[in-house]
Amino acid sequence: MRTLELAGVNVPVIGQGTWRMGEDHARHAEEVAALRLGIELGMTLIDTAEMYAEGGAEEVVGEAIADQRDKVFLVSKVYPHNAGRKGIPQACERSLRRLNTDYIDLYLLHWRGQYPLEETVDAFERLREDGKIGRWGVSNFDVDDLQELASPACATNQVLYNLEERGIEFDLLPWCQRHRQPLMAYCPIGQGGALLAHPTLNQVAARHGVTPAQVALAWILRQDGVIAIPKAVRPEHVHLNAQAMQLRLEAGDLEALDQAFRAPQRKQRLAMV
Repeated sequence: MRTLELAGVNVPVIGQGTWRMGEDHARHAEEVAALRLGIELGMTLIDTAEMYAEGGAEEVVGEAIADQRDKVFLVSKVYPHNAGRKGIPQACERSLRRLNTDYIDLYLLHWRGQYPLEETVDAFERLREDGKIGRWGVSNFDVDDLQELASPACATNQVLYNLEERGIEFDLLPWCQRHRQPLMAYCPIGQGGALLAHPTLNQVAARHGVTPAQVALAWILRQDGVIAIPKAVRPEHVHLNAQAMQLRLEAGDLEALDQAFRAPQRKQRLAMV
């Protein structure tokens, strides 16, 4: 199991995302089972947010970790409109109830909003001092946002990153690597559509006897200091995600993927979904 240090804890380089979980009650048991299987396979970092299904995803996570909270590194995110001095503690309490836990390992600002960063950071620090969260971080921050934040206490930045969306490689990823700030990559296999059907990705996968999604994950993890958080519900996909940690792409694979998915040559606006 490959790991890296995040917020003072060694976590797996592939975790479990939960975007769009909790939206369909008919799939609740299946989603809970998928997260529990992922934990069993070593993907003990689980990422969620109060935004996902308006708390529904946190409820799925809460059930999945109910009897094994000590095995899990739990990440959740607060809405920007709740990120004020009064709103953050209230939002955190709601998340804690849904997650059925008394602390969140890492609590992120989902994206920048109306509140000054200083106010949000102050509220995060109070939560940390009260033992409600272990550390705090941000999501969807570009270099200028991180420079304005200017806080060594920020544990991570979670952003969109995959073969189709490489813009962060120009400046944001190098900045995070220089400052030894782990980066969490959401939607690392795109959104399950066109990317996984790309012929080059499929050719590389065929050479290794793996799936295109596993190649996409291995490509993300070629970078130092990066954690991928794919979502999976079907058991076979959970197993494949866990196995992707062991895949090493060769120089020829990386060259072919660079030809098919060009690296950025100039600054790009930070992509978000």
